[in-house]
Order: sequence, then structure tokens, then C-alpha cells
Amino acid sequence: MTLTSCLRCLAPLILLALSACAAAPPEVELKGERFRIEIARSSEEQARGLMFRDHLDDDAGMLFVYNAMAPRSFWMRNCRIPLDILFFDGGGKLVGEALGVPPCNASQCPSYNGGGAPAQYVLELNAGTARRLGLQRGDALTLPEL
Repeated sequence: MTLTSCLRCLAPLILLALSACAAAPPEVELKGERFRIEIARSSEEQARGLMFRDHLDDDAGMLFVYNAMAPRSFWMRNCRIPLDILFFDGGGKLVGEALGVPPCNASQCPSYNGGGAPAQYVLELNAGTARRLGLQRGDALTLPEL
């Protein structure tokens, strides 16, 4: 058997092994529960957020990552699903929340700042998740490697 024919035989196995090694989506942990997240870092990703989504899995969310602590404000324009918006400081401690925020299709939508405390991370989850977990200010968010 030549080297070329041997490589042809092994190629499907190598591809299968590489696909099994594909990186899993990043996760955060909150009150012992893990959530698969999309990370919004750029201003474009943050402006788009979860707009135009019809569904968000119960174990999924979006994490907005900022370079520094500052008051943050969110709105729900073109968002089709109600959300809990959770505000965390640079150490991952819950400092504010806006729960059960409804979708908004109007040209002017209200903004939600979680009480105005400075935050470095904001996590959007399905509405009702924070209450189900019994979240309280000071609860810790375990972040992925960013």
C-alpha cells in the first residue's frame, strides 16, 4: 500500500476525529446552572443583540462584554421574545436586573438600566429564568475565558 492510498483511507477518520474536537459553544454558570451563550463584543454585535429572534433555548443566552465598568442601558427594539436582562460588575457579581422585559416593535422603545449600577457584563436570558433560579444581588456569574 502506498502512502497516498493509506492517506486516502485515513482521511475520513481524521476528519471525523477533528469534527469531534470542534469547540463547544462558550458557557456561563449562574446558581449552579449552565447556559450556552453567544458573546456580543463589538458595537455592531451589541446593537443587534437578540433582535429578530423568534426563540431562545431555555439553556441559552447572550453575554454582552464591555472593556470597563459603566452604567449600561438596553432596549428591546425588534426583539420578539421577552427577556431577563442581568447586569454584572467586573468580578461577575449581580448588580442589577430588568426582569420579564417585553418585546418592542415600536419606533421608540423604553430603555432598561437595571437600576443604573455600573456593569461590565450583561446577560440576556429567557424571561422568568432569574426568578426560577432565585437570583439576588451579589450572586456570582462564572464567566468563560474571554
